[in-house]
Amino acid sequence: MKFTRTMTLAATVALAIGAGQAQAQYSDGTIKIGVLTDMSSLYTDLSGAGSLLAARLAAEDFGAAAKGMKVEFVNADHQNKADVGSAVARQWYDVDKVDVIVDTPNSGVALAVNQITREKNKVFLVSGAATSDLSGKACSPNTIHWTYDTWLLANGTGNAIVKTGGDSWYFLTADYAFGHALEGDTEAVVTKNGGKVLGKVRHPLNTADFSSFLLQAQASKAKIIGLANAGGDTTNSIKQAAEFGIVRGGQNLAGLLVFLTDVHALGLQTAQGLIFTETWYWDMNDNNRAFAKRMAAANKGIHPTMIHAGVYSAVTHYLKAVEALKSDADGGAVVKKMKDTPTNDPLFGQGSIRQDGRKIHPAYLFEVKKPAESKAPWDYYKLRATIPAEQAFRPVNEGNCPLVRG
Repeated sequence: MKFTRTMTLAATVALAIGAGQAQAQYSDGTIKIGVLTDMSSLYTDLSGAGSLLAARLAAEDFGAAAKGMKVEFVNADHQNKADVGSAVARQWYDVDKVDVIVDTPNSGVALAVNQITREKNKVFLVSGAATSDLSGKACSPNTIHWTYDTWLLANGTGNAIVKTGGDSWYFLTADYAFGHALEGDTEAVVTKNGGKVLGKVRHPLNTADFSSFLLQAQASKAKIIGLANAGGDTTNSIKQAAEFGIVRGGQNLAGLLVFLTDVHALGLQTAQGLIFTETWYWDMNDNNRAFAKRMAAANKGIHPTMIHAGVYSAVTHYLKAVEALKSDADGGAVVKKMKDTPTNDPLFGQGSIRQDGRKIHPAYLFEVKKPAESKAPWDYYKLRATIPAEQAFRPVNEGNCPLVRG
């Protein structure tokens, strides 16, 4: 399966699932799903082609064709630019008749698409973007934040590190909405638990040379250097920190957002001992392993990340709601139906969606294995703790979401 690296405002891929007669109650006779993602830059492995594949698998497993539901997919590369993502979203909604946008691994892009989706009364299912504002001050009746967020990462990873002695921090932060949110949420956890933030430095997205930023962090003498970045920025900063001997010098790195594909890129020799929080891992149970086998077989051997699992789960629940309503025309009504219906799928199990659009499920504190502990390819994590669903995400009354009543 090949995907182009260039993006046009028209769909780059259109795949129809099922050739059955479309039901009249579905707008334009088709349920059209747009996967807006990163196909060519620092987030491509953790989302990208895998997110499109996960969405297709969800529709296949749902049995859409057999139920008379004609489902089509389009995808585009947002290039990690809010203006590009916004233009794609408007084109999709206004011209291409897309009903729902999924994934979107960039918080700046996601916040822009969030607003457009509300204006157009469509549906936005966020698996890739992290900012907790999507279920906070920027919450929308048309958006569900599915997989993880910055509050979860800060309170999972940050809390664990501070409580085990990491009480002085210096942040190395991606300079856009995601990095700012992750830094802010983690700083709040550090100070709440009696720690101190000694400083912070912000770097451009998709940075190749971290030397000046790492030297500032090293000079701070902070016990913990918090990496408030993701994807290629995380792997590059960890690799270059190793070259500077930062860990050998007594400081530790906190990967505040680490994905399976990051660990794979780093290798266990470099990544061993990293502690981080995720909501899904391929080797936790038989259902996850079966999904990973299918994904890897169709995606150059790459095992799925929690973002891919979140796309599958979100699309599954969306199709259930559309089937129950027998319509996809009113995005707000579809999201309300999704919220009113408990979630249940093979990858995340049972869960729920709150008033603020936050999908609720357990989270897990993992540690990267030592090379000798890994028994097979992609066998990278060991579980340190399970965070129950009711504790994993920010309390609904603390996010300042206008949708929350009472």
